[in-house]
Amino acid sequence: MRSSSTAADFLRNRHSEFFYDWLLAGVAAAEDDRTSGMKAFSPFYPEEISDAFGVLELEEAVERILKAVPAPVAETVPLMEAHGRVAVEPILSPVDLPLFDNSAMDGYAVRAGDVAAASPEQSVELEIAGRIEAGQTFDAKIGTGQCARVFTGSPLPAGTDAVVMQEDTRTKADRPNRVFVTDAVKPWENVRLRGEDVRAGTALIEAGNVLTIGRLNLLGATGLATVKVGQQPKAGLLATGSELIEPGQERKPGQIYESNRLGLATLISKAGGVARVFPLVPDNLESTQEAIEKAFEECDILVTSGGVSVGELDFVKEAFEQSGGKLEFWKVAIKPGRPFVYGQRKGKFLFGLPGNPVSALVTFLLLVRPALLRWQGAIETGLPVSRGELAEVLNNRGSRRHFMRVRMGADGKVYSAGTQASHILSSLAAANGLVDVPADAVLPAGTSVRVLRWD
Repeated sequence: MRSSSTAADFLRNRHSEFFYDWLLAGVAAAEDDRTSGMKAFSPFYPEEISDAFGVLELEEAVERILKAVPAPVAETVPLMEAHGRVAVEPILSPVDLPLFDNSAMDGYAVRAGDVAAASPEQSVELEIAGRIEAGQTFDAKIGTGQCARVFTGSPLPAGTDAVVMQEDTRTKADRPNRVFVTDAVKPWENVRLRGEDVRAGTALIEAGNVLTIGRLNLLGATGLATVKVGQQPKAGLLATGSELIEPGQERKPGQIYESNRLGLATLISKAGGVARVFPLVPDNLESTQEAIEKAFEECDILVTSGGVSVGELDFVKEAFEQSGGKLEFWKVAIKPGRPFVYGQRKGKFLFGLPGNPVSALVTFLLLVRPALLRWQGAIETGLPVSRGELAEVLNNRGSRRHFMRVRMGADGKVYSAGTQASHILSSLAAANGLVDVPADAVLPAGTSVRVLRWD
């Protein structure tokens, strides 16, 4: 097929303006990959294209994928290596947090009743019975009229029930063992009580929780050094296309630099997978099948880009089936990215993404990322969502829901990131989210929207 611009120019010279406009709309609608794979009204594809698979709604496609994901395989890792991993079992606290009553600040541990009348005008004098630094203990009991010098984190000595911060005290050089309190405190003021945060035996983490920085801090504070998590899936990346070359190579006429694997490898890592990047694959059946079989020898999941539609040089589906794979579906009712292949081979998954870079990214985020997370045992597999307000109109004239690239500012205002064609990388670079715009819909400025985030 000619490029859309070349084909349009060719026909503009031979047909009426009306027919040109009608035709160009058909060409644009088929722009997700080399073709959309559907029976479009464009005369370039006049034949009925039939297959055994219907077009799935996004939610059904995701559900079918997630139902097929195997249960996670557990492994134990040190906490220092567990960030972003997924817990596969509930974790109960072995201790109380705080571990003991302790001071919330530098000052003096006192009996609140002893200093109830203290004020700047009428200070209360106390005997300093001891000094307790953080990490130390104090065996004696503080009596009436006594106190102990304490610091943030110091264990609260027996007999005391409050801490006077040092700013509310005075000392005298000639009386080193005495302190003068200038403000009253209430019982348990400035004290961190044992177990007020976490009680021993309560759940710290539920199975399926992603181990965030905060969760790891909590586990470490209870004395745990390791955690049981789901194994990370090994995800291979193949890019097909005889026109592709690696960045940095000398380019010949007609060739383009391949960049899909770069972005997809990063997204795989962010989702907890282990990316394995394979060499570029030319457009022929033998090379495609050989590359697929080799990748499956090393990986649990294979993600391809390009070659998944119905063009003469699209070989991924056929090569996958000839290598023993079974196609489950290959069309999803979204834009960009309608041609999307999902199949299984000996308990391993194939995800075939369109070749256009935006289509590849969107289908990965919506369909592949959830599988990578569930493979590790995650309960929540959707993209993070932020609420924003449109600062301008988003218009979807198409018959499929369109995940449009947007830029959300710190003020919550949401703007289009630019041209929405599936080959435009500049608007992808400017974007930090997606907005799901229904088919044949116009979202006016001021509309509250859910922004799907990936950064």
